[in-house]
Formats: sequence, C-alpha cells, structure tokens
Amino acid sequence: MSARRRLLMVAFHFPPHAGSSGIQRSLRFAQQLPRHGWDVEVLTVTPDAYESRREDLLAELPADLPVHRALALDAKRQLSIAGRYPGFLARPDRWRSWYWPAVLKGRRLLASQRFDALWSTFPIATAHRIGATLARTGLPWIADLRDPMAHDGYPRDPATWRSYHAVERKVFARASRIVTVTQGCADYYAGRYPDAAARLRVIRNAHDEDAFAAIEARAPREALEPGAFTLLHSGLIYPWERDPGALFAAIGRLCRERPELAAVLRLRLRAPGDAAWLVALAREHQIEGQVQILPALPFADAVEEMYRADALLVLQAANCNLQIPAKLYEYARCARPVLALTDPAGDTWREAAALAGSHCVDIGDAGAIANVIAGMLARGREADLPVPDRQGFAGRTEQLARLLDEVLA
Repeated sequence: MSARRRLLMVAFHFPPHAGSSGIQRSLRFAQQLPRHGWDVEVLTVTPDAYESRREDLLAELPADLPVHRALALDAKRQLSIAGRYPGFLARPDRWRSWYWPAVLKGRRLLASQRFDALWSTFPIATAHRIGATLARTGLPWIADLRDPMAHDGYPRDPATWRSYHAVERKVFARASRIVTVTQGCADYYAGRYPDAAARLRVIRNAHDEDAFAAIEARAPREALEPGAFTLLHSGLIYPWERDPGALFAAIGRLCRERPELAAVLRLRLRAPGDAAWLVALAREHQIEGQVQILPALPFADAVEEMYRADALLVLQAANCNLQIPAKLYEYARCARPVLALTDPAGDTWREAAALAGSHCVDIGDAGAIANVIAGMLARGREADLPVPDRQGFAGRTEQLARLLDEVLA
C-alpha cells in the first residue's frame, strides 16, 4: 500500500463562515480527500474576520482535521473610522491583513512536518498571495480559481484591478496547476497566458450528496406553500452581477396583465443580502405581495427549502459570463425546474440549458421573463425531473486527488 500524502489547504471560506456557497468546495474537499490517500490540514482565518457566521457546518468538520486559524481583520468593519478606511488596506481584498499571520503560521507548519502539496482557493485574492509565498519552499502548488480574477471590467476600481492582476500573474507564473470551475474560464486563461495552458484544469462545483440523501430519507417531498407557486433564489443578490430589475419588472407586468396568475406567485429570496434595496425595488414595481425576503438558514434547512420549492431561480449577468453560480449544481440535484436569467453567451446559460426542464432567458428582457413565468405558473407544480449527477463533490474530490497525484508524479 502506498504511503499517505499530506496537503495544506489555504482557504478563506471555511466554517463558521456564512454567506458564500464557495464554503462547500473547500469543506467537502477537506472532508473527502482522505478517502483518496490525502490527509489534509487547513490554514484559514480567525472567525472574527467573517462578517456573518454560522455554526452548523462546524459539526461537519472531521474530528481529526487540523484547522489552523491566522489573524485576519476586515478593513471595512474592523479597520475603519466612521465607516472610512484607506484603500490600500483593502487591496487586493478587505482581508489583506491575513497575509503575514498566515504566511508565518504556514511556514511553521511546513518546517515542523512533511507536506506533499499546497492548495489555495480564490475568491479572496489574499489566499493566493499566501499560496504563492508558501510555494517558494518548493512544494507543488495548486491554485483554485472559483471565479476569474482580473478580467475585462472587473474589478471596476482600477487600483483594485491592478492589485488583482499582480496576484493573477503570480498564480500563472508559479502554480504547478491552475484549476478553474468552468471550461469558458479555462479557455479564457489559456488565451491570456498561453505558456500556462498545459497547466490548466477544470474541476466543476457540485452539491453535497449526503445532505440530499438525508432529506430524501426523511419524508416525501412537500411544497413549501400549498396553493401557491414558490420561485426560490437561495443566496446573495448583487446590483451589478445579479441584477433582478428586469425580473421585478416582469412580475409587475404579470400583476397588471394576468392577476389570476400573479396571485399564486411567491418570489422567495433567501438570504439575498441588501434587503432594503430589494424592498425598495419591489415597492417600485408594486409587487410587495409577491416578494418574500427572508434571513439565512442553516445549511441543511437551506437545502431542504430548495428541494421543496416549485422552481429555482439563477441570476447571472453578462459581466460574469466565465462563471457559474455554485448554487446551480445544488439546484440540479433538487430535480425541480430552473429559471436561469443570464446572458446567452455565458457559461451559466450553457450549463443551465443542459438541465432537463430548465428555462433560460436573457436577464435583461423583462417581456421574455414575464412570458416564461406565466407559462410556469399556468402549468403549476411539475413532476420531479431527472437528476444529472448523484455523486456531487465525491466525484469532484476524486478529480482533485488524481490531479494531486499527477503533480507529484
């Protein structure tokens, strides 16, 4: 039997963080890599660094998983005076202060015990700054890009863009492998850094199969609100990247033209972020009766809510065409219809269009959105759809283990 290998993971998004579905990727890899001969230790931030926390996922950390927490301060919350702080404290991100504590802790770990490889994950560019520095020890470094870094128009602030770009150049110069979560992102970077094209790999996001199996074992699926049709968006909504303006306009149009359909529609926004903005937008379109804005749930409860919804909503604008919301893979496992409001040229459209029962509509076309929602409401709750993948992160972790073995070989 071959000797076990050891991986140091550098991840900002890790329990007890709340608010990003990206936490699932780092958590599930840390949980499941030992099944493939890779023991894991995690280097992350102190819990106070997180703007919002949730304790439920801490219970899912393996008892024998070492988690090392280095001090990190959020420039916006912890380093500001009267809400203002110097811009350099938040470049490349608000947790720039994490860099030196994590580097010092990481160097001590690497000096005190044997590791075979290093893995870091973005977004939170400071994680890759830490990875690049620790990789100078000679360890193979896998840089995980859950989103593209400095691409056209993002970040919008020029100084932040330059800071991101500097980190990105280190990634493509030094990393043994660069992993993206979409083929479009991999193709984009292969064109941008042709010398690194052979080091690019794609490992998509996924769902946690254990969470869905537990729900299925409990009871038959029941609708969230009998007699109504609940369209659910679970997770953050942003004015720029996930603008719901055309959606709200479409629902307002339905309320005027098809009140009998609008009467049964519930647009449920679970933990969307800026509630005041969304309330004002609903009021502007006179759809306060259709829109429900609700707080965050523990992970298992959020999964069950998705599982019981009548349909599931994805929002992804054209400025995120190289990205796919991680939530889409959980939606696919729910076996419910997906309404994807996105850009026809983007990766999200292509991924959603491949799902049975999906409806893809241009995110800015209120008329088309209204027509599709009207059709969904007229049909009512549909039968369960085929599930495209029941492995979830177990399959993705196997891919990562093979990649780690490849790097060492």
